[in-house]
Amino acid sequence: DGEFRWFLSRAQPIRNAGGEVTMWFGTNTDITQQREHEEQIELLMGEVSHRSKNMLAIVQSILHRTARDVAPEFVAGFEKRIAALAANQDMLIHRGWSGASMSEIVGSQLGSVRDLIGGRITLDGPGEIVIRPRAAEALGLAFHELVTNAVKYGALSNSSGEVALSWAEDETGDEPGFRIEWRESGGPPVTPPARSGFGTVLIDRNVRAALGATIGLDFAPTGLVWTVAAPLGRVVTA
Repeated sequence: DGEFRWFLSRAQPIRNAGGEVTMWFGTNTDITQQREHEEQIELLMGEVSHRSKNMLAIVQSILHRTARDVAPEFVAGFEKRIAALAANQDMLIHRGWSGASMSEIVGSQLGSVRDLIGGRITLDGPGEIVIRPRAAEALGLAFHELVTNAVKYGALSNSSGEVALSWAEDETGDEPGFRIEWRESGGPPVTPPARSGFGTVLIDRNVRAALGATIGLDFAPTGLVWTVAAPLGRVVTA
């Protein structure tokens, strides 16, 4: 009837004994309806992301209206955490909520210190590994918290400190695992905090719940060391 439709075409050459192509064998599959469904899903996901960002903006507005008597540092820190959450959403919506690669997660949350990567910040791990959505959100917020603290109090608060971030699949245990390490060195002497605040929730409890992980948090005098050991299936997409 003259209507244009989307087709998925596949073909293989059929060769004779001399290797010459004598004919082609293939299929043409009408995938117009499938593409329309995918576009509808993408539209709905975009709308969900848009509404979520609007909610974050409302939270930010409420914060400004009710925090007039609150320390400015708290407000600034809260806003940065909201921005980190929004960045995570952008990253996940870009991939259709199928997850995000480690390079995307690290890049989005270490953007404020991008100029130090490859120098005072070393990254070691396969960046193409795709992390599950819930794990990606939790790790993104944790990395944001770690780099913020490193800049304010830790290894990146002076001109010589360093941060080493590494991650890898671990096959040494009874079941496949995934390990992450954030190691600071060369910064001011570290002392354990007097109390656990919301930042500790983001780098400890939140990651533990999302990844089913064991968290190590060592406030060594030479520099903070944060480790994550989690079942591979809870972190990495199949």
